[in-house]
Amino acid sequence: MPAIDLGIPAPPPITPVRRRTRRIRVGDVPVGGGAPVSVQTMTTTNTADVDATLQQIAEITAAGCDIVRVAVPSQDDADSLPAITKRSPIPVIADIHFQPRYVFAALDAGCAAVRVNPGNIRKFDDKVGEIAKAATAAAVPIRIGVNAGSLDPRLVAKYGSATPEALVESALWECSLFEEHGFTDMKIAIKHHDPLTMIAANRLLAERCDYPLHLGVTEAGPAFQGAIKSAVAFGILLSEGIGDTIRVSLSAPPVEQVKAGNHILQSLGLRPRKLEIVSCPGCGRLQVDIHRLASQVEAAFDGFPHPLRVAVMGCVVNGPGESREADLGVSCGNGKGQIFVRGQVLRTVPEAHIVAALVEEALRLTAHPDSSQAADSSQAGEAR
Repeated sequence: MPAIDLGIPAPPPITPVRRRTRRIRVGDVPVGGGAPVSVQTMTTTNTADVDATLQQIAEITAAGCDIVRVAVPSQDDADSLPAITKRSPIPVIADIHFQPRYVFAALDAGCAAVRVNPGNIRKFDDKVGEIAKAATAAAVPIRIGVNAGSLDPRLVAKYGSATPEALVESALWECSLFEEHGFTDMKIAIKHHDPLTMIAANRLLAERCDYPLHLGVTEAGPAFQGAIKSAVAFGILLSEGIGDTIRVSLSAPPVEQVKAGNHILQSLGLRPRKLEIVSCPGCGRLQVDIHRLASQVEAAFDGFPHPLRVAVMGCVVNGPGESREADLGVSCGNGKGQIFVRGQVLRTVPEAHIVAALVEEALRLTAHPDSSQAADSSQAGEAR
């Protein structure tokens, strides 16, 4: 659908200068080298259940996911990869632990990339040359994934715990195994459940290599806590230009992870804004249940195809100011709501009609991007 200029203010000119990295391609998605930051997640289905896995991939794709990772812990999962990669609308990464033979199965199946954690793969050292050769022949990149929970015991003994230095040493050592065979088509992910450790590790890694970096606060927790921890870590690193792909690892459905990731990138000006609800937190001046109203507005605009900034304000203190910055919105009081479009109050409606009025004005505004047309049509219906 063609973009419509709704007059939303452009992000302030503080978009961070991105760290220079080599570029790889995960299927048709470029990663690193100045490419847009991509959003990833991982399916939670049994990979061997092809239909269920593809259904979940379709859902996350609709939510804005760019790349998906699927777990391959068994031969049945590996056998399902050809059907999944063939029918998936976005590139598929095979997540391999413990069994090197599944790496070759994933390459043969047409996976766009393979994630390996050498600390978790038995006799991995004997297979690096073969994997590098097969990945080169297939033009498929390797993701080196280092998690605090699966760090090589030798490094845990050396550093005492999964410190930033230990995580970085593990990642670079694993990369060196492939580099010895001339393979450098890699990206790196080093994760920790503590945002500060994760931030320090990625800063250190960014100084010591030019591989693209995938960001994640692993095992971040339930939706609310995990989203905050991820937003803090990603916001700091991305504002410093560090990070080429992200995954918000929540104990929540993959769709929610994708939505959180997109909101983080939109907030940083690294992805075009879509729907943005500007709503007040509430105070003693309120004469409306602003929390309920904001939730109703958010639900009503879920899936709206055009970028909009909608202000839901509970009183006249901040309402007029916010109205100047929003595409449309409402300022409430005395059981009524003043509906405004681009700072101009168009009509007043009863509280029960506020959500419907906002949707109506949004449809007019996107049908007639010229604000004067929208205003004229709205004023014509003001007597309703």
